Parts: sequence; structure tokens; C-alpha cells
Amino acid sequence: MINPADLNAFIVKAKAATYVGSGEPVRSSRPGSHDLRYSEGAWAYLDSYFGGQDFIGEEVVWLEGRPVWAMNYYGFILDTAKISPAEAGQVIKASLAEMYRQGRFLGDFVYQYGDFYYEDTNTGDATRFTGLEKISRGGSLVYSLHYHGGLIVEG
Repeated sequence: MINPADLNAFIVKAKAATYVGSGEPVRSSRPGSHDLRYSEGAWAYLDSYFGGQDFIGEEVVWLEGRPVWAMNYYGFILDTAKISPAEAGQVIKASLAEMYRQGRFLGDFVYQYGDFYYEDTNTGDATRFTGLEKISRGGSLVYSLHYHGGLIVEG
């Protein structure tokens, strides 16, 4: 049985070291994918996504070579006149870095970055969850990302 606190701690470290930490991309695991990898001891993590302005991806955690957790996500820019893909990336990285400093990757969270307002809401915990990440500017929603995931249990 996986200790949820250990799983959460590893996910936070892996996320902080890869996309948010501008981790070094690794060889693509699928044609056209962008991949980021992190490992520590018996734990391994892969974030593999497609696209840029609008994108879709999956994160998977393995423990001792066995997949134990995953998250899928789809994000998109709603108003390119109010936010560029580069700006969205800056807002997301700054916001998530602050959340990870708190030792978590889930839970209601808001962050102000310049004139952008970042908000993440979700239900559940690391074992089973759904969520929504949003960025607003001047009161208008300009970016959205939907995500869901949880434990992988073999039957």
C-alpha cells in the first residue's frame, strides 16, 4: 500500500524539478511529445505533453517500476490578445512554484502575478481528484486547464 504522504511529497518534488523548475527535456517517448523526467530512489515521474498554446498531457508516477499514480490535463488560451503562451507559462510557473513551496500540489490556491490572477480549485486528494486551473486578466478569463487523476490500482 502506498503512503499518501510519501506520494504527495514525491509528486511535489517531481513537479517542482520538471516543468516549474525548467527541467531539462528528455527524449520524446511518443512522436511529437515533450517529455520531462524526474526520479528519486524507487520513485520515477514522467510528464509527457503535446502542443503549446493549447496542449494536452499526462503525468505518471512509478514506484519500483510499477505505475501507481497518474494525472491527465488539457489547457488552452482563451484570449491571445490578453495573454500570450509565454506569459501564461510565466504565470503558471510562478504560481505553482509558490504552491509547491507550501508542500502541496492540490488544494484551493490563488496567486497574483503582475496584473494576472491565477486560481486553482479542485476536489479530492492525491488518491483521486479533479480540478480546474484558471488565469484572469482585467476581470476576464484568459486561460483554462482541466485536470484529473489519482492512484492506479491493478485489479
